[in-house]
Amino acid sequence: MDRLEAMSLFVAAAETGSLSAAGRRFGIPLATVSRKVSDLERHLKTRLLNRSTRRLTLTDAGQAYLAACRRILDEVGEAERSAAGEYSVPTGELIITAPIVFGRLHVLPIVTAFLAAYPEVAVRLTLADRITQLVEEHIDLAVRIGDLPVSSLVAIRVGSIRRVVCASPAYLAAHGTPRTPGDLAGHRCITFENLSAPAAWTFVAGKSELAIPVRSRLRVNTAEAAIDAAIAGVGVTKVLSYQIAAEVRSGTLCPILREFELQPWPVSLVHAGQGLLPVKLRAFLDFAAPRLKERLTQAVW
Repeated sequence: MDRLEAMSLFVAAAETGSLSAAGRRFGIPLATVSRKVSDLERHLKTRLLNRSTRRLTLTDAGQAYLAACRRILDEVGEAERSAAGEYSVPTGELIITAPIVFGRLHVLPIVTAFLAAYPEVAVRLTLADRITQLVEEHIDLAVRIGDLPVSSLVAIRVGSIRRVVCASPAYLAAHGTPRTPGDLAGHRCITFENLSAPAAWTFVAGKSELAIPVRSRLRVNTAEAAIDAAIAGVGVTKVLSYQIAAEVRSGTLCPILREFELQPWPVSLVHAGQGLLPVKLRAFLDFAAPRLKERLTQAVW
């Protein structure tokens, strides 16, 4: 029995909740995965997984063994990367995740420049508006927007962004410019943060936060759609400052209610920071951090 392979399949099954999903991850038939995991259980003389028609669950022994397997596999992978030169020259695949719009506008251009500078490194860039689990999903680096919870992860702050309210000059000329958050009650708004619930936007007044209900004339599921609708004069919308930097500079959108904005959100590069960093990750951090800081500085208006 190849115990490292069996451990890898067991970890994949535990993470995905399915033997078939573990097989798809490794390109192995379900029957083979099931046999190898069963062989592992026989070798250990204990059951690791409770199998049902719906989902796999871990036994108590499986929980403890899963943590040990992850540690062992990480150490083996680190040893292999070291032997292959990944800790001496930038090489191998770098897995990065970032929010969709921010990633497309700011991270992707930096990644393409990095690839040109480091031809031995490949990058897998996943753009998704969800919080990924770096260790569990084997992600090297995440770009995070917002305050970070206390954790063992290492964060490098590269700038900040604001949550801003804006509208087109034509809309403001026709309907007037709101002077206070309460004035939004008389305006048509474009919302996208929650399509199912009544919309409310949060502002700061003095030392207090105010949740102001707004009337959604249009609800959309992306910031780009909300921005396009605002440019077209449909109404007022609330987005992130970097998303409309070009429109504000060109005059197609006007920021309003600036004095009531919430505190800016930090933008951070986050990685697990466990053990010696691979050179590919250190090279990307050194390459990306100053460039991302510069791009965020240029996006300020």
